[in-house]
Formats: sequence, structure tokens, C-alpha cells
Amino acid sequence: MSRFAHATRAFRSRNYRLFFAGQGISLVGTWMTRVAAAWLLYRLTKSPALLGIAGFVSQIPSLVVGPFAGVWIDRWDRRRTVIVAQICSMVQSLVLAALTITGVINTTEIILLLFLQGLINAFEMPARQSFVIRMVDRKEDLPNAIALNSSMVNGARLIGPAIAGFMIAGIGEGYCFLLDGLSYIAVIASLVAMKVVPSPPPATERRGTIGELQEGFRYVLHSPAIRAILVNLSQISVLVMPFTVLLPVFASDVFHGGPTLLGALSAASGVGALIGALHLAANQHVARLGRRIAICTMVFGAAMIAMGYSPWLWLTLLAVAAGGFGFMQQMAASNTILQTMVEDDMRGRVMALYFVALQGLGPFGSLLSGTLAARIGAPRTVALSGVLSLAGGVWFLRQLPSIRPGCPGPIAE
Repeated sequence: MSRFAHATRAFRSRNYRLFFAGQGISLVGTWMTRVAAAWLLYRLTKSPALLGIAGFVSQIPSLVVGPFAGVWIDRWDRRRTVIVAQICSMVQSLVLAALTITGVINTTEIILLLFLQGLINAFEMPARQSFVIRMVDRKEDLPNAIALNSSMVNGARLIGPAIAGFMIAGIGEGYCFLLDGLSYIAVIASLVAMKVVPSPPPATERRGTIGELQEGFRYVLHSPAIRAILVNLSQISVLVMPFTVLLPVFASDVFHGGPTLLGALSAASGVGALIGALHLAANQHVARLGRRIAICTMVFGAAMIAMGYSPWLWLTLLAVAAGGFGFMQQMAASNTILQTMVEDDMRGRVMALYFVALQGLGPFGSLLSGTLAARIGAPRTVALSGVLSLAGGVWFLRQLPSIRPGCPGPIAE
């Protein structure tokens, strides 16, 4: 197999090719909305604290609802769940577009609609991740599918913010939301066109929602590898990832730019993340992913320290790109280990807890970062988060000897 064929081996599966094409179009619109919503809110309020609040309300459903969503996803048809969630997201984006284009949007409505999207994501994200294994014909292609998913997300992260920056400057935020809403048609069509063998019934008898939720927590707690990965993701979510909330402050107040600069900063992070995802996709082996998680957590921290203290825009763009690279490698490697280890009847619950760690705890970090930025400034807040990320990477590195025995084969060497 050639190196290119190896890097794209998940495309051998028809269902995955359909998903990749449809989701790739939709994600461009999603990233346009993320940039446009942040800029709209900051333009209306000029408040870093409100950016933090917006991040809080859009992510808190993953913490509150996410664990229960995992239980229900393990019971429901996963493809149907993803389709319904995508339809709901389309409606949310079109409502946001209508209110913005007509000029009646206000801060309260933005916050409420972001909360609604967060509630939808609490179901859609773990359901979609749990469904990936059903899209590939060969289980050995699963790590490549996960890496290609990350490449797709970050290709869209590169394209979407750049388009959004020009559109906001030219015709306004509302048309970004409109294009996002229409882009959901592509992924819905791809999901409907798939040919999927129905999931087998759960191997264990149902114990009620609370009983199955407790079963999921016990499963995670009794696996040192899964437990350490989720702890590491949690500290990234709370202490480091909210740097994205403050990008409008860097664009507007630190470097005195506008929406085009905000798009450039978001795109720089996407470039780094895309390179990181493509590097993982091209990997001939999945060994040493545990060490990669630790090192990339520290790379992310060092990049954020550089971003916080940088007096030059070019250095800030490089730091943001390096941060995107580090975080993407850390997140994709964590996802690969979890998806490879977990039993299928626990997949929904484990992936829901993965998103609780990745996004559900993020609201507290978003709220904290917005509050700190209002007191000590966005650059110092980002630099402090970088220091804490470095410490988290060192901690995870020290955990590797105890988690390796629980991982299959060489995956966590």
C-alpha cells in the first residue's frame, strides 16, 4: 500500500466516503457560525466577560445532559440520532440567520440560541463518534477514520473562518448563519444515503437510566487508561481550551484589527490542527500514542505562553498554529485509544464522557477566562493557561507506566 493510500485507507468504505463529503461541507458552515457569533456578540457588547458567558452556556449542556445522552445513545439507533440532531442544528442556524439579517437580534437571543446548539451537540457529538465504527468496513481502519475526521474538522476550521471574516466585513454576520443552515442539507443527505447493518441489541439487560449511567462510570473508573485520558482532557478543557473565547479580544484590542484578523487567527489555529491531523492519518503505526498525548499537551502549553507574551502579530499567528497542532494531536490520539479499547455496548457512554471532559467542563474555563481577562487582560490569561497545560502534560507523562498495561497492543507505548 502506498503512503497516500495508507493515509486514506478509511475511504475504502462507501459509507465513510459519503459521510466525509457531507460532513466536510457542513463543517465549513459550522466554523463560519462560530466566528460570526463571537464577533457579533463582541461587536454588540465589547465585553470579554460576555464572551466567556457565551462559551459557558454553549458548552454546559454537555456536562449536565451529556452522561444521560450517552446512556440513551447506547439504546437508540445511532444513525437516526445523528440525522435528527443535524436537522435540529439546521433549524437553529436558520433562526439565528433570520434574527440577525432582519436586525432584531439582541444579546439574550444570541445566548439562548447558543445554549440550544449546545444542547443539540450534547447528543449529536457522542452519537456521531459512536457511529464512526459502523461507517468503516474494517475495524483496523478506525484509527485512520478518526484521524481523517480530525483532518476534515480542521480543514473546515481553516476555510470557514477565512470565509466568515470576509463575509462579516462585506455583508454581515447573518449571511454566515444562513449558509451554515443550508450546509446541513449535505450531511443529512449523506447519512440518509448510507447502507448500514442494524446494530445488534445490547448484550446486557437494561437497568434503567440511572443504573446504566452508574455502569458507565464504573467502567471508566476501573480502567486506568480511560480514566487518565479523561482527566487530562478535563484539565485541558477547563484551563487551556478557553483561549479560543478570547480570540476576538486579541483581534480587536491587542492588535487593533477587525473581523478579517479574527478569521486569520482562527484559520492559523486550523492550519496547525490540520497539519497535526494529517500527520496522524499518515502514521504507519499507532504505537506510542500515550507519549504523544503527554508531549502534545506540553506543546500546546508552550504555544499559549508564547501567544500571551508575544508583541508581534506574526509570532502570535505562529503560536496559535502551534497550539492548534498540539491540541489536535492530543485530542485525536486520545480519541483513537478510547475507540480502540471500549466495548461496543459501552461506546455511547464512554464517548459521551469523552465530550463531557472535552467540552462539558469547558464552560467553567470559558467563564473563568472571560472573568480573568476582564481583570488582568487576555494576554496574561492565555499565558497562565499555558503554564497549567505544561503541568498537565508532565502529570500525564508520569501516569504512562500505570496505564500501558490496560491498552491493547502497542497503542499506548
